[in-house]
Amino acid sequence: MKIAKRMRTNKLTLDFVSAGTWFGDGGAAMGIMPKALWQKLLEVDQFNRLEFALNTLLIRDGQNNILVDTGIGNKLSAKKQQIFHTSDFTLLDNLNKLNIDRTEINYVILSHLHFDHAGGIVSIIDGKPQLSFPNAIHLIQRKEWEMAKNPDDLNKAAYDFEQNLKLLEISGNFQLIDGDYDLTDEISLQFAGGHSEGLQVVRIKSDDLLAYYAADLFPLEAHRHLAVTAAYDVCRRDTFASKKRILTELAENKGFLLINHDMKRKVLEIK
Repeated sequence: MKIAKRMRTNKLTLDFVSAGTWFGDGGAAMGIMPKALWQKLLEVDQFNRLEFALNTLLIRDGQNNILVDTGIGNKLSAKKQQIFHTSDFTLLDNLNKLNIDRTEINYVILSHLHFDHAGGIVSIIDGKPQLSFPNAIHLIQRKEWEMAKNPDDLNKAAYDFEQNLKLLEISGNFQLIDGDYDLTDEISLQFAGGHSEGLQVVRIKSDDLLAYYAADLFPLEAHRHLAVTAAYDVCRRDTFASKKRILTELAENKGFLLINHDMKRKVLEIK
């Protein structure tokens, strides 16, 4: 199988769909790994910031259009736009280039609810906030939803329920999941934790393809190394355990890791 922007099996078509880019602190992203080591792999700007891609994933199975994560969206204040040096929100336009209208998305899987993954749930459209995908059921781990709605002091800065999730709550277009969940025969959600209280990963098994969209367990190619975890992770031990489990299964099956924040590499074959 060619490793490219698109992956296909007899039943599924997978496309990476860019929602834009943003900049975040390099040291926070690389955690305990000293800059003397990671600066050989990654480029930073004058403020020690890395540029992060927002690679969402569109999965089509002939019946459903399934989107994984939504990017930052277009609702940030001017101050936050300056802090994070965000690009334009490109998700809806890029879906249109694949002949997918926002009303045609059936499911939105949220790996977690941090602003760079959940910000695009609600967009400013025609001058007012609207659900970006009004006909989609949004699949979220219950632990993540509860933390986003009532964050403790450690997590308070990571979520914005009023801006990103309140309209979704009012609409009722969401389903809370407790643990692992099979969406279809080929697509399953697995509770992972580690990076956030309720982070979930997407396991895709179809024909001879095994792939994981593991979100911020592996935000960059550099995070394929087990000990490299972000300073943002709420439980480094859980991140390590989930990474080890995923990499072991992928290596045993020559599977693919789908990477959401790397500017240069979206797919990594694990052998």
